[in-house]
Amino acid sequence: MERLPYYQLLHLLSLIVLTAHTFMAFANPVPENRKRTLMITGIAALLMFISGFGMLTVQKIPFLTGWVLVKLGCLIGFSALAGFAYRKVHLRDKLSRVALALIAVAVTMVYFRPSF
Repeated sequence: MERLPYYQLLHLLSLIVLTAHTFMAFANPVPENRKRTLMITGIAALLMFISGFGMLTVQKIPFLTGWVLVKLGCLIGFSALAGFAYRKVHLRDKLSRVALALIAVAVTMVYFRPSF
């Protein structure tokens, strides 16, 4: 049974949850929501990491290719932004632009990756 569609679905759903909660933190960085938001974004980032490397394993793609490293860098950067939204409230506008740029780069890497 092919596991790739399950990894893809988990990866996409984790991206949606991570993005939604990150931008929720940008929109309303109330300290009461901090713990819950950071837990949810951390779990979503972990699920994205696991499902991403699961897809690489199923497709037998080497881990140390350039586009994989770019996507990993985007994931690490994006997963840190929710925490920054609570610590650097005055930078929310700039951080949201950084978040959009990281998402755009990561999605672009999906379509412009080398074929194996």
